[in-house]
Amino acid sequence: MAKEEVKFEDKLNELEKIVLELEKGDVDLDDAIEKYTNAMKLAKECSEKLKAAEENVNKILTDAGKELDFKVDEEN
Repeated sequence: MAKEEVKFEDKLNELEKIVLELEKGDVDLDDAIEKYTNAMKLAKECSEKLKAAEENVNKILTDAGKELDFKVDEEN
C-alpha cells in the first residue's frame, strides 16, 4: 500500500505543537531529543515544499506552450 502524503498544513501544525512542548521545558531529555529530531525533519520537509511551490509559481507558460522561469527585474 502506498504511503499517504501528509498535508503541508498538518506538518506545520505538528511542528508548532512540538516547539510549544519543547519551550515549556518539562520534557525529559530523551523525549526532547526525539521531539527535536522530528521537528527538524518536519521543518526540512516544509522548507522543501515551500521551495518547490515557489519554483512552480515562478514559472510562466509562453504562447507557444513553452515553460520559462519568471524573473522580475528589481531596479531601485
